[in-house]
Amino acid sequence: MKNEEQARSLFGISLSDRPKWHQFLICSSGFFFGYLVNGICEEYVYNRLQFSYGWYFTFVQGFVYLILIYLQGFTPKQMVNPWKTYVKLSAVLMGSHGLTKGSLAFLNYPAQIMFKSTKVLPVMIMGAFIPGLRRKYPIHEYISAMLLVVGLILFTLADAHTSPNFSIFGVVMITGALVMDAFLGNFQEAIFTMNPDTTQTEMLFCSTVVGLPLLIPPMILTGELIKAWNSCSEHPYVYGVLVFEAMATFIGQVSVLSLIAIFGAATTAMITTARKAVTLLLSYLIFTKPLTEQHGTGLLLIAMGIILKMLPENKLPGSSAVSNIVAKQRKSYIKLDENGGVEEEEKRSLV
Repeated sequence: MKNEEQARSLFGISLSDRPKWHQFLICSSGFFFGYLVNGICEEYVYNRLQFSYGWYFTFVQGFVYLILIYLQGFTPKQMVNPWKTYVKLSAVLMGSHGLTKGSLAFLNYPAQIMFKSTKVLPVMIMGAFIPGLRRKYPIHEYISAMLLVVGLILFTLADAHTSPNFSIFGVVMITGALVMDAFLGNFQEAIFTMNPDTTQTEMLFCSTVVGLPLLIPPMILTGELIKAWNSCSEHPYVYGVLVFEAMATFIGQVSVLSLIAIFGAATTAMITTARKAVTLLLSYLIFTKPLTEQHGTGLLLIAMGIILKMLPENKLPGSSAVSNIVAKQRKSYIKLDENGGVEEEEKRSLV
């Protein structure tokens, strides 16, 4: 049974008994709200408060997640997947969060989110190799992804001239986060596909529980734990901003997992790209940064890429009828297949 047929809800709102566009609107609204607040808070914390401790930031966020999940009534007894499923996922998730937040100490926020906007291309490529997915995409979707990449290059080149907060070390950090994100989205989709009873809350809970201890070694090795603790002790109000940001991000994160479960990793990556473009414009409006013509050209290419991704695939007349005939023949073949070879391919383990 496909995962989109399973009963799913988002913060008490039933999704399964609604049309697809209702599901898309509800999940996207939660995502946009959560991460727009997240973007503004991160810009404020890093650039205004000079709190540039990405690992510690993620550590505090994880504890807020666990408290919110506990208040929702989730317990480990409700898990449908073994803990080992989430070990690799958690390592990638925490590494991505830490590198993303840490890169803000070397890149300004608009440059960082433009890097993250290219995530859709590696997500699409990696989706072809993940067991349980084996995704294939039409050529126009790859072109739309390339437009995002070109727009990113134009933007970052312009940003290097207008912002002092730009360095090659930040580029290396955000590139590492980008690769981890490409694996993360596809692996999450594969878990939802292989075990449709997996809930968004379970995935977020297990990823956080397993991932939090993984943040401790880099904080100790870099000395960030002591520095961040001392900084927060001198300015306790920072915790208020961090907790508020984590609560908003929790809404966005659960909404993202809902989008992945229902619409897939690549579509979700395009939605996150659109959010980043909106966050970028808000960053320039709220924090009054210089916007050049080259910035505008980069944003235009990104908009073109998003629009191209939204275009439906061109289908030949009658192709749907042919597809239905082929599907019926394939079902008949599966029923007659006493060895169950096709079903074994679909149930292949993720590891």
